[in-house]
Amino acid sequence: MQQRTASVERKTAETEISLNLNLDGTGKTDISTGAGFFDHMLTLFFRHALIDVTLKAKGDLEVDAHHTTEDVGICIGKAITEAIGDKRGIQRYGSMLLPMEEALARVVLDLSGRPHLEYRASIPSETVGSFDTCLGREFFRALCVNAGINLHIDLLAGSDPHHCLEAIFKGAGRALRQALALDPREHGIPSSKGVL
Repeated sequence: MQQRTASVERKTAETEISLNLNLDGTGKTDISTGAGFFDHMLTLFFRHALIDVTLKAKGDLEVDAHHTTEDVGICIGKAITEAIGDKRGIQRYGSMLLPMEEALARVVLDLSGRPHLEYRASIPSETVGSFDTCLGREFFRALCVNAGINLHIDLLAGSDPHHCLEAIFKGAGRALRQALALDPREHGIPSSKGVL
């Protein structure tokens, strides 16, 4: 089997990012973005996706974490696109209903090549520590656009903002793990069009 790995570098006036990933890993991570809560969410996301990642990001956190969060999403999306290749043999679809204490998230995705995000999550606080909870949407939007993912996220319950975002990120990781998995019965592109 061909290795499904990728490396991405991105440097702008706002951020500098270096990323290496392996889609067929064990969830081992080495992540440093300068935003502690975001690091925590990314660690959970990749652990549940079973993707190995080394990610270093420096951003204008003196402004806020928006540029860092968005640009990390861009880089992860680009790396997934590179690593997955023509998508031959993948499951393509993934879904997860994931509880985290009182929070419950439903995540459904399609590696269709057609980016779309539906993010229906009313987080009951504007921040977790110094992290703006609205940045969850920004991360997943950037990820979808750059990885060609059709992603639906619904927060069905939750009163603790940490638990709410944790359920979303873990659920997204689990759904992505399913979609990226190789299907032993699928030897071509999982589409009637023959391309994704």
